[in-house]
Amino acid sequence: MIPFLKKNKDGKKPPKSTVPRTAQESIPFQRMFEDGTCRVRPGYYTRTIQYQDINYQLAQQEDKTAIFEEWCSFLNFFDSSIHFELSFVNTATDSADFEKSIRIPYQQDGFDDVRAEYSQMLRQQLSKGNNGLTKTKFLTYGIEGDSMEQVKPRLEHIQNDLMNNFHRLGVLAKPLDGTERLRLMHGMLNMDGANKFHFNWKDLVPSGLSVKDAIAPTALAFKNSRTFQMGGIFGAVSFLNITASDLSDQLLKDFLDMDSSQIVTMHIQSVDQNKAIKTIKHTITELDRSKIEEQKKAVRAGYDMDVLPSDLATYGRDAKALLKELQSQNERMFLVTFLVLNTGKTEQELETNVFQAVSIAQKHNCELCRLDFQQEQGLMSSLPLADCQIEIQRGLTTSSTAIFVPFTTQELFDNGKESLYYGLNALSNNLIMVDRKKLKNPNGLILGTPGSGKSFSAKREICNAFLVTDDDIIIADPEAEYAPLVERLHGQVIHISPASTQYINPMDINSNYSEEDNPLALKADFVLSLCELVVGGKEGLQPVEKTVIDRCVHVIYRKYFENPLPENMPLLEDLYNALLTQDEPEARHVAAALEIYVKGSLNIFNHHTNVDINNRIVCFDIKQLGKQLKKLGMLIVQDAVWGRVTANREAGKSTRYFVDEFHLLLKEEQTAAYSVEIWKRFRKWGGIPTGLTQNCKDLLSSPEVSNIFENSDMIIMLNQANGDRQILAKQLNISPHQLSYVTHSGSGEGLLFYGNTILPFVDHFPHDLELYKIMTTKLSEVTGAEKHE
Repeated sequence: MIPFLKKNKDGKKPPKSTVPRTAQESIPFQRMFEDGTCRVRPGYYTRTIQYQDINYQLAQQEDKTAIFEEWCSFLNFFDSSIHFELSFVNTATDSADFEKSIRIPYQQDGFDDVRAEYSQMLRQQLSKGNNGLTKTKFLTYGIEGDSMEQVKPRLEHIQNDLMNNFHRLGVLAKPLDGTERLRLMHGMLNMDGANKFHFNWKDLVPSGLSVKDAIAPTALAFKNSRTFQMGGIFGAVSFLNITASDLSDQLLKDFLDMDSSQIVTMHIQSVDQNKAIKTIKHTITELDRSKIEEQKKAVRAGYDMDVLPSDLATYGRDAKALLKELQSQNERMFLVTFLVLNTGKTEQELETNVFQAVSIAQKHNCELCRLDFQQEQGLMSSLPLADCQIEIQRGLTTSSTAIFVPFTTQELFDNGKESLYYGLNALSNNLIMVDRKKLKNPNGLILGTPGSGKSFSAKREICNAFLVTDDDIIIADPEAEYAPLVERLHGQVIHISPASTQYINPMDINSNYSEEDNPLALKADFVLSLCELVVGGKEGLQPVEKTVIDRCVHVIYRKYFENPLPENMPLLEDLYNALLTQDEPEARHVAAALEIYVKGSLNIFNHHTNVDINNRIVCFDIKQLGKQLKKLGMLIVQDAVWGRVTANREAGKSTRYFVDEFHLLLKEEQTAAYSVEIWKRFRKWGGIPTGLTQNCKDLLSSPEVSNIFENSDMIIMLNQANGDRQILAKQLNISPHQLSYVTHSGSGEGLLFYGNTILPFVDHFPHDLELYKIMTTKLSEVTGAEKHE
């Protein structure tokens, strides 16, 4: 019912009541523009930037100092004409929606039972964490201006500067448009999750609704002075009374680590430098006047005039120190309002959460005080509008304000179609799910001592990639431990040994073997490496030997390229025979070295390929190769991988290559050189190589091989031996605190390096799943699984 508005005697309507009658009227802005600009009140416009986290809490001390100093510079960017607000929003996610986002969709390809089991594992891991709590961070800034046209260029200019400042900190950030800002405020005003966000700019005019109708809660009730009800939840806003003489950079982190929906807000207003200095000088003058008065009293009373009240002496000393800071150092003055909005599904739950927040404040020698009779103003001040309705401010210098470092620990969670599971964040217990293909360089390493869980990590990733992507997967398996998983996924296990009847022809070639027009040039390079391994010696092949081998390679492939049928593919024997026809004695020397691999007892590689090398998942089991053949076998496997990657490149398909006991490849010059090439070039061809090793020293054995480290943006580091820990700490710039996560850590626990992010993780895979029994390499569990079957 609309009340009848009586007119005043002068014929004018009485002034409109300032008390809001509806939830929409409570929301303190006038208009939201599509570009994300909001007119909060006449002559005041704001915008919001969402920013991601960086690893501040885990960083080395010097890195922490660098981040802190950069954050101080960030704050000093704001002059007194810019109002700004930092918002930290922890809201509960719809658990059903979240569970749906991690579920692996069925594909009716015969592996849906494996997908169901893997999804079950993800649900079990999800229940251990609090991914149900979404943590987001925002910076909202506002300026005064007469009109949108006048303020827009300056808003854009400030936005560009802020984005550059975030970039310098290594922080990912993005400006929010109008719809995104409305969605954010809708989530804050509808924390009970009952009311979904539905909004379209085109619907506004026909429906006659305003943007506030899309975000307003079903009801707002401020029944008492200390709490309020917003839809189906209860809330209470408090302000932080900063009474501590020294603040800790853990204060804000402790608030944000609470396991409940809450909003922490910091309104920060820069004070004009001259005005601040003038105010402090005035304060010092007043203190000096009080000091003189006290001295006069002392003389009249007949005691020493130098004995002053301790408060007066302290205030005078502090005021002079503050003046010195503002005049001579890179310090400014800020007025800070720190608000905490706690929520609960019941009043009892709310009070419990408030009590926890109060305890955190007390731990840091501060006081969290309820905003009595100002709950509505507190709630509206918590919205990202840079509009503070609470007139409780604390003056702080730049460094004192910056101590509330808005960075804690990054989360790694991307629910994209091809995101894979890598464990739980050891700090927050949240799922780690990322897509390596989104990295600048998706190459990977898995490092750890025996028994730390290297092979299990690789198998888990192989299984996950098989279930959610279309990628081909190739495994070099020197310990014969991947066969059960590969067979479960109907892959091809190729047993390469002198007694095996499964053969791979090292001379196989496809037309896409090289990115250049001539695939034979690259194949000739491989054959030279193979012969170098066979001939051996300190110097390797002599120049004349290289010449005759290259000449013969071009001869033996002529027939195949004229008529590319499988039976025309040359064999090692064809190279041997071609060498015997050459006049140079060097050719016969190479042929003599090759003879044992062609006609002798090691002729395993002198056959046409007779296995399905094009199966989607292929495992090369090279455990039974003797010492003589192991190096050669590994080189030939590398060449087969190269062939598959180049063939898949034309089809636009990715190829994942896992090589266990990677240090074996790095010990030989030829296989090490091939590995370096793979790590350098596979990215461009859709190849994603992953090396597993326990010997980090081998990765740094030469400047050339250390390129593998530099070209790997994904490193899973499990428990490390003491010597390796020190090497890795220096190579990867790991802090002592981070290093503790790979010191005597349990199986499946360690550090994950993903791009520039370093996260401690834990992956305790449920033991009751069939997948675990297939993937584990622990003898007792493997034996137990076999008995069980």
